[in-house]
Amino acid sequence: MSTNLTTRWQARLDELRAAHHVPGAALAVLVDGQIHELASGVLHRGTGVEATTDSVFLSGSIAKVYTATLVMQLADSGALDLDAPVVNVLPEFATPDPEATKTITPRQLLSHTGGVTNDFTYDAGRGDDCLARYVQAAQRVPLDCPPGTAISYGSLGYVVLGRIIEVLTGQTWDQALKDRIFTPLGLGHSMTLPEEALRFRAAMSHLGEAGQDPEPAPHWDLMPRSAGPYGRIISSAGDMVRFAQMHLNGGDGVLSADAVAAMQRREVDVPDKWTVSADGWGLGWTLYDWDGIAGYGHDGAAIGQYAYLRVVPHAGVAVALLTNGGGARQLYADLFRDLLGELAGVRMPAPFLPAAEPPAIDLAPLLGTYRREGVVITVTRQDDGRAHMRYEFVDGMKDLSPPLEMTLEPVTETVFAASGAGPSFSEDYMPVVFATLANGTECVYVGMRATPKTALRD
Repeated sequence: MSTNLTTRWQARLDELRAAHHVPGAALAVLVDGQIHELASGVLHRGTGVEATTDSVFLSGSIAKVYTATLVMQLADSGALDLDAPVVNVLPEFATPDPEATKTITPRQLLSHTGGVTNDFTYDAGRGDDCLARYVQAAQRVPLDCPPGTAISYGSLGYVVLGRIIEVLTGQTWDQALKDRIFTPLGLGHSMTLPEEALRFRAAMSHLGEAGQDPEPAPHWDLMPRSAGPYGRIISSAGDMVRFAQMHLNGGDGVLSADAVAAMQRREVDVPDKWTVSADGWGLGWTLYDWDGIAGYGHDGAAIGQYAYLRVVPHAGVAVALLTNGGGARQLYADLFRDLLGELAGVRMPAPFLPAAEPPAIDLAPLLGTYRREGVVITVTRQDDGRAHMRYEFVDGMKDLSPPLEMTLEPVTETVFAASGAGPSFSEDYMPVVFATLANGTECVYVGMRATPKTALRD
């Protein structure tokens, strides 16, 4: 971008950040082979510390792409067969379904088709054995669905992949990332542990009601160390775009060109095309189809901090936005709609909304109770005839949030827009998608997670 263009985008970032009550944000853009870094607002509303381009943020689930990259390095070297059962490498890996345990592969875990769940939170301590202990504890956690029957976003699988990395490299996941990705790519503002972040200007998490300036959260981050492979890369926006640039450049010696291409190849379509704007999933990457223009990337959320990474291969463009609270999803939608449109010809989808003319729907088949690890979803009929959803956190997730109560507005016969979901899901409404899995099980997708029906509703 030219100096004038950079100045204009800085003004746009400042304007949108303030409009959407985001305390602080960092933006990095790769275009024409050059990386441009911008920052706006404050890292902490309590202290007033200014956000700068070298500030670091929690990037949440974007960590999965880094873990996937390490896994693909092992596949490159011949140390790992993506299509052989996980138990060949990790004999201690298990699920409550012995037959499923024998068949789940690294490829399925990378593409979220292994059936493992997302919301199993387990604090395995701060020791270097935390991933090994997590994998042991996960043996009792039920599958969301049988392996290979559907996509169900599953963070548990990425801890398993992290443990595979440890077994095959002889290093902790944290050290493997440093030696195999951060150091070769010169990512000096990327790390995995909280104490490492204290060396830098670190963004504080903020929480609050939609449409208001949020306040600093009680804790910077609540995730245990074992969450690292699925949820804790701490990075500057510039470093994140440098990581994406490696993928755009065919691996840059970190990965083979074949491995880079395999990560971007479609493994599965997604029934919920709205929560993260996904059209499909590759090996680690979320895949996008913007009216025929292909792209890849990932979203991340971590206790009030939200991150967005988008790559448009045909234009050689990569954009990373890191934020620390407020209406981050709205900021992302408005900013990327402008930025990717101008730099890459991308026309991003319009905001997800209820149908202007709601279709007539028989709600009876959809009513009932749906359950997976950490979550119970109850769908009932309101007095006005509309569907209502109660989303309740249970098990290890029970203290995360009070139950969410949402009215479901129809979009199609199986897709609904839920109001009151907050800024981390969509601009205004959260997608709720009812589907039938390949084995005939009825389920509901919320946040890309497949939750099977366990009981009908009277």
